[in-house]
Amino acid sequence: MIGLLVTGHANFGSGITSSVNLIAGEQEAYRYVDFLPTYGIDELKAELEKALDELKDCEKVIIFTDLQGGTPFNVSAQIAHGKDNIRIIAGTNLPMLVEIVMTRKFEDDVDALVETSLETGKEQVVKYEFKQVVQEESEDGI
Repeated sequence: MIGLLVTGHANFGSGITSSVNLIAGEQEAYRYVDFLPTYGIDELKAELEKALDELKDCEKVIIFTDLQGGTPFNVSAQIAHGKDNIRIIAGTNLPMLVEIVMTRKFEDDVDALVETSLETGKEQVVKYEFKQVVQEESEDGI
């Protein structure tokens, strides 16, 4: 199974994981790391490495981060540099995570999962517009 690791600022990892678990149930080969206000880069790196070690039985791992260029993303990229078994996604949203946890049991191509996740994430960002329905009167005035 492809392992999943979710990280981000403050309680992003634990918060979005709570939602994933509510929708899709508890996940195996899934970890999260929060980048707490009390952490420095060294603490975050240690927590990410610990989580990756817990996923060592997975052939591949996808790391989901909140912001491209943010500290969780940057530290994840440093850790993954030179490792061909880790992919990193930035801009994580709940629909992409739900999609990935539902499909990774049936797909072992990590790059296909990444592409599916990115498409789902983009498709689910929409603007809702409320449109009023105007009822037309019938010919008899009713």
